[in-house]
Amino acid sequence: MTDAELVTQARQGDPAAFSELVDRHQSAVYRAALAALGSHADAEDAAQDAFLLAYRRLDSFRGDASFKTWLLTITWRQAINRRRGLARVWRRLSGRQPDDERDELLETIADVAPTPEAAAAQTELRRAVAEAIRGLSPRLRDTLLLAQSGECSYEEMGAMLHAPVGTVKWRISEARRRVRQALEDQGFLLKHRELC
Repeated sequence: MTDAELVTQARQGDPAAFSELVDRHQSAVYRAALAALGSHADAEDAAQDAFLLAYRRLDSFRGDASFKTWLLTITWRQAINRRRGLARVWRRLSGRQPDDERDELLETIADVAPTPEAAAAQTELRRAVAEAIRGLSPRLRDTLLLAQSGECSYEEMGAMLHAPVGTVKWRISEARRRVRQALEDQGFLLKHRELC
């Protein structure tokens, strides 16, 4: 059964149809939220909020884009709104930078450590990568993190970010170039594949 058929059934009150849509897109929704938030708990909350909002707004789905793209757009907006709210709370309560809570996601980009020496080098590299990513503008950083989530096509990212596909591709390329340059400036010698 296609997503469009399931949407039609869900609109007619079939809860099993919407449940099937949730099952199909749960991973993509979670990973998009995680890319925006960096926290597993916050990503789970944002994903649940996105599914609830999508269910409530199911009648507004026009079918101009795929259901997945529509759902991921809702997810991205929910996650960004949650991130803004969390940033305000973090600033008030702790004085920490709002991006600090995303370190777990940022530091997993280059995660391999076979020996103690390699582990120490990897830890240093992960910190440098996380710092370089935090130093990007929000548009470049968010686009890069969304691309690294691996769940979205360029077209879906464009719809979520309200940007043409060419702009999305440029942002990803430019973000990777700047991260690579920042690492090279710190003395890290990287092969292109490590940041792709």
